[in-house]
Amino acid sequence: MSAPNKTYDPVEVSALSDEAVASARDAAVAAIAAAPDLDALKAVRVEHAGDRSPLALANREIGALPPAAKAEAGKRVGQARAAVKRALEEREVVLAAERDERVLVEEAVDVTLPVDRRPRGARHPLTTLMERIEDVFLAMGYEIAEGPEVETEWHNFDALNIAPDHPARSMQDTFFVGSPDSGVVLRTHTSPVQVRSMLQRPLPIYVICPGRVYRTDELDATHTPVFHQVEGLVVDEGITMGDLKGTLDHFASAMFGAGIVTRLRPSYFPFTEPSAEVDLQCFVCRGASVGDPHRPCRTCSSEGWIEWGGCGMVNPRVLAACGIDTQRYTGFAFGMGIERTLMFRHGVTDMRDMVEGDARFTLAFGTEV
Repeated sequence: MSAPNKTYDPVEVSALSDEAVASARDAAVAAIAAAPDLDALKAVRVEHAGDRSPLALANREIGALPPAAKAEAGKRVGQARAAVKRALEEREVVLAAERDERVLVEEAVDVTLPVDRRPRGARHPLTTLMERIEDVFLAMGYEIAEGPEVETEWHNFDALNIAPDHPARSMQDTFFVGSPDSGVVLRTHTSPVQVRSMLQRPLPIYVICPGRVYRTDELDATHTPVFHQVEGLVVDEGITMGDLKGTLDHFASAMFGAGIVTRLRPSYFPFTEPSAEVDLQCFVCRGASVGDPHRPCRTCSSEGWIEWGGCGMVNPRVLAACGIDTQRYTGFAFGMGIERTLMFRHGVTDMRDMVEGDARFTLAFGTEV
């Protein structure tokens, strides 16, 4: 049996020779010194200090040497790799400092220059829409009426002929301030402003009441617990349903364009008699999609009509509760959701977009004067 080869010279492995190790080290140091920036230095690091670099490959050859030769070869390769690592670190410090100095010069900001750094904004579309509605009715001779958002139950319910056992008075629909026995609520509609108008204003009365209202609804694509309404009230001698229909037709044309058609469907509200739901002819298909499978309309679901709000002649009990002579005066009232009107006008599909405060939503509407 042959004995271990203790006379093996590692110099015979070309990658581990003094000349090869020194040459790889010198080439790496020279390339590092020539790197003009940090990106170039990164490429040099991969080439001369990475897993496939000459010194890394030489380091792998050490395992094939006899034990007596490993220590001396490992020392030479380790010293060379340490020199390369040290050169990389020193060059990186120099290049990082040069980069920082260059950035300070190239990206310097003259703070003395006059510049408007305020971001461009826009008014909320609900605000501008309410003002547009107000302008429509002011031009017709109406007045704008306002009232408190924290109301008494009498103004919010009793004066409007809503009985104590009416479902709308339950905790499921109404925010009570304090307890259900407090007699104070967050108004569920702007109709209390109509009551206050009839109590405080001289006859005849022509007012609209835009404002914020509250109901215990979950926030989703079509509902929100805080929303806006506009209600109209007229009390005068000789007022009829024909006056109501003409007013609504003009209002619809102002909101959705000339030629829009409305219809009234019989309905029930405690504070009006008779009562009706107001429907708009679809302002997209104009009813042409009804019964035509080849021309579907997503806006009205091919029904030709879109529900807009409620209306009717003021219930005589409401007039009497406000001290108005029901033998002499009649009136009409109507109410529409402003969020719903905005959705119809501009194709907004999710009501949450209106309340989440994202500037990207309001910017799409720009500004109005």
